[in-house]
Amino acid sequence: MNIALIGYGKMGKEIEQICLERNHTVSLIIDINNQADFTVENLKKADVAIEFSKPETALANIRKCFEADVPVVCGTTGWLEHFDSIVKESNESGKGFFYTSNYSLGVNIFFKMNQFLAKIMNNFPQYEVEMEEVHHTQKLDAPSGTAISLAHDIIKDLDRKQNWQLDGQDNAEALKITAVRRDTVPGIHTVKYESPVDFIEMTHSAKSRKGFALGAVVAAEFMAGKKGAFSMDDLLKF
Repeated sequence: MNIALIGYGKMGKEIEQICLERNHTVSLIIDINNQADFTVENLKKADVAIEFSKPETALANIRKCFEADVPVVCGTTGWLEHFDSIVKESNESGKGFFYTSNYSLGVNIFFKMNQFLAKIMNNFPQYEVEMEEVHHTQKLDAPSGTAISLAHDIIKDLDRKQNWQLDGQDNAEALKITAVRRDTVPGIHTVKYESPVDFIEMTHSAKSRKGFALGAVVAAEFMAGKKGAFSMDDLLKF
């Protein structure tokens, strides 16, 4: 399979290595230094594009892939105010689009555990819930897309929480998220339920970027030839 990489930072380089290990060809690499090569004509040579860039460029990158009629796997977070419109555009125009806030298999298992625990804890209002996410200092958005996904799943099933709040003041209806940026940490997410007498804590800690890169390539393999919008739920079918 021919794969186009849009974004060639640390994640892009890790994805390239996984592509080669899985016998794919990286037919196009786009970075800040070769934007002139980022054309519809060049994109059309790829079977699938994998987009890991920056929040301010992700939307335009996705739409260029749509224009080239090349399915795109997006791993950029921080642009999700446009997410619903992209999903609608993908489904209505038959353009392939895959998005998840985190491509790690372990994190997607963690998502399911988080959903299950939130349903249980809805019956135990004495437990206050909060979240912490820790990432490397080069991560541009806060909280992480993964933390936002976890928060949305908690809010959906926990009646006492109506929204989330980043590093804010105490608000009984808001799920507090603390975002920490520390050196080279690939990603740590912790959900904590605490009562006056004990606490229950769940943590996922990534050892490296490799798990995220592998998930993105597997998603690209899944998206070859597909039309419409998909997510990890479609790929993993838990």
